[in-house]
Amino acid sequence: MSCKHYKNSPQKYYKIISFATFVGLLYACSTTKKVPNGEYLLTKNNFEFEDKREFFDEELKDYVQQKPNKKQLLFMPLGLLFYNMANPKYDTILNEYMTYPGEMRNQKLRDSLFLKYNMKSSVGKSLLFDRILHNWGTPPVILDQTRSEKSAESIKKRLIYRGYWDPEVSYKHNLDSSSKKAAVNYFIKHNEPTIIKDYYYNIPDLGIKGYYTSNLDKTLVKSKQVLDQTVLEKEVSRITELMREFGYYKFNNLNDEVYFVADSLKSKKNVPLTLEIHKDSLDTPYKVSTFGNIDVAIVDEPGDYPKHTTKDSLRRIRFHTMNKNYKISSLWRTIIADSKQTFDQKKLDVTKRNILAMNNFSIVKARDSLRQGGMSAPNDSIVDVLYVLKPLPKYELKVGLDGNYSQVLNLGISPSVDLTTRNVFKGAENLSTSLSGTFGSIKSTEDLSKRALAYEISAQVSLAFPRLLLPFNYYRFIPKRYTPTSSILLGSSIQTNIGLGRVNFNTGLNYQFNVNDQVYHKLTLFNTQISLTKNKNAYYDYFVNDRVIKDAMLADYFAYRPKIGTAFANGQISLDTVSQDILEDADYQQQLNQQGNDLLTTFRGSLINKERQTEDVLISSMIYNFVYSEIGKKDYPNAFYFNGKVELGGNILSLFNKKSNDGGIVSGPQKTIFGIPYAQFIKFDVDARKYFKFNGNQTLVLRQFIGVGVPYGNSRDMPIIKSYFNGGSNDIRAWVAFGGLGPAASQVDERIRAYMTNDVKLTTNIEYRIPFNSMYEGAIFTDMGNIWSLRNHEDAHDDQFKFGKFLGQMGIGSGFGLRVNVAYITFRLDLAYKIYDPNRPEGDRWRFKDFQPFKPTVNIAFGYPF
Repeated sequence: MSCKHYKNSPQKYYKIISFATFVGLLYACSTTKKVPNGEYLLTKNNFEFEDKREFFDEELKDYVQQKPNKKQLLFMPLGLLFYNMANPKYDTILNEYMTYPGEMRNQKLRDSLFLKYNMKSSVGKSLLFDRILHNWGTPPVILDQTRSEKSAESIKKRLIYRGYWDPEVSYKHNLDSSSKKAAVNYFIKHNEPTIIKDYYYNIPDLGIKGYYTSNLDKTLVKSKQVLDQTVLEKEVSRITELMREFGYYKFNNLNDEVYFVADSLKSKKNVPLTLEIHKDSLDTPYKVSTFGNIDVAIVDEPGDYPKHTTKDSLRRIRFHTMNKNYKISSLWRTIIADSKQTFDQKKLDVTKRNILAMNNFSIVKARDSLRQGGMSAPNDSIVDVLYVLKPLPKYELKVGLDGNYSQVLNLGISPSVDLTTRNVFKGAENLSTSLSGTFGSIKSTEDLSKRALAYEISAQVSLAFPRLLLPFNYYRFIPKRYTPTSSILLGSSIQTNIGLGRVNFNTGLNYQFNVNDQVYHKLTLFNTQISLTKNKNAYYDYFVNDRVIKDAMLADYFAYRPKIGTAFANGQISLDTVSQDILEDADYQQQLNQQGNDLLTTFRGSLINKERQTEDVLISSMIYNFVYSEIGKKDYPNAFYFNGKVELGGNILSLFNKKSNDGGIVSGPQKTIFGIPYAQFIKFDVDARKYFKFNGNQTLVLRQFIGVGVPYGNSRDMPIIKSYFNGGSNDIRAWVAFGGLGPAASQVDERIRAYMTNDVKLTTNIEYRIPFNSMYEGAIFTDMGNIWSLRNHEDAHDDQFKFGKFLGQMGIGSGFGLRVNVAYITFRLDLAYKIYDPNRPEGDRWRFKDFQPFKPTVNIAFGYPF
């Protein structure tokens, strides 16, 4: 801010400075309002490391017994401010009042407390406002100096646990009597760690020893590393899971069979470590267990088994049913354990997952136990398994209503009705029928100051099978543990959004495989879509800006070729014919000046857009999708996610048809089926994400998306419904969807570019998430990316992907956001700003000088963007 600017409007800045000062004083005074005299509000715990920092030091603050009041909005402890805003004379009463159960909190209880604390004048008062503030607020954390000493001791113990056996931990209080605030400084010195000098194992049981040594390369404990107790715990868990996989039933069930012994008599810095595995002092031998009886009961009520059921069996699995509503073969496929096979705990875990995935049953009981007499007869090591299942209701109806907002759709509503019919053919098949719609408004293409109705109505039917729909037995090469399933889809939709609506029909056959909790495969054997454009002839009525360009082009051409203009005006030739003449008239193009050439280029780009927007297309493709996800898994705090997809379209259709249409003005003739051109392409999508957790629950997320679509054969360009676009709440958030970023750095008229899609897409996202509390979370982010074409469109616009140029053509946007977590729903508000716009002229692409903090791109959505 310049002095001149300040002198011109001193009153404006005086008000801002005064308000900021008032807020600062209010914050400074209100936090200690209810801190008693002689006491101190704890404001901060500081950690100073006197020798070095270790990777685990962030966790040390969790061992401090007193923590300051949590802060929201990055710097203000709102909970404490709310608490202080309540009338202090009612604090004692409200503290006791909140200890009572909710159903007892009423006016009668409040009056009794008023009388108890000699406040007869307050009898009858509801204290509604004070109760709200007291309920939302948190009392000030008063420094307890004795707890600082205990905290230092806890930190020291944690360092020892982590392998630093002689740490030094001290503390100091910084007391400010004038402000009644205090901070605690913890001084930490790790000193040298204790190292595992040599690693041994003592395993008397030869079977256990054999399995352990054969997997020794996977051990987490090695000589010459720090003797970290957390690593030893993970190794115990690994060994436990490993042995249970090899048939040792309930191995280490009481967590006393696997442990480590460190010999620290000679040295505390280089310690021999020995792994011990045995049951007790008698070294009771371990036995490999096998599966015995496997029983599955389907009952109406838990007490119906076994009295009211009839027994049947299929391939060594015994079924107990009350009726013939379910084919036992459908349930047999979900049971991974098999009688007389070696016991494996993972098979039981996968079986439970399979049963729940069927969405037909609730598991009333899941029990595995040694056969009767197993505890008293050591030779008995047979594990019997029982599942008692209760069918879910035949019909399930869900009605939903969602609200959504974007700068394209504005405020819209999305009602939906979903009906699930279970066990349609008595094989646990589920029929799902859904009807949904989205209704809102968009900017009118005829008048940008007005809005027009936009809607999409869709209906879909899905039939899911708990098996693969194949004409042969596939279990020899696809194990049951992969939970193979199939689904058949049939759907249609009609939409009106940016003027020219579409009618879509789709059908497909999908196969899914869950290899484990991280790996998922999906194969769509055929995915057929028919997309038809409504009101093709009304294109220029909806896209008024294109009409302006078209009219300017025709006027200039008719001035050069007046006879063609007269024929067009008399209706003797069509608009398409005139457009074709303009593109092929070499004499006309040679006499154009720079302004005329720019108009011709923009006109040619508008024709490309027109043909792609109005195309009818038939797409029949095969899709393979591979997903690897560590998200939500406790063993992967720094989770990785990978989603790869390959789609191959149009090859089968090309074998059956040779008939071609006449083609468009820009595009050439195409082969058709039933008069509709079919698309041929191959498409690759890669979505990779990495999550880093640190500083407690703070998260740094890195995401890279790469998409490439290669049209060939019957397609010169990718069909628009399979092409890539920029912008939106889950993409480059500084631009709205179809909002003017790309393709490449083409300087096509933005009115045309706003609706462009293309063949190649690169998007890089970086987001840093900072939780304020369990409900609120902030985020700062940067998004980069763009779209390109694989072929040269220089006659219309320069959008081809080139390795030497693409980095300088990446749009960049940054911003910040708020997430609100309520139950299982996350509401998200992101404010984003354009930082670098490749579609602006050279030298004007960085947007810092045009930065407008009060005019961000607003994104409202549900769920995280990635």
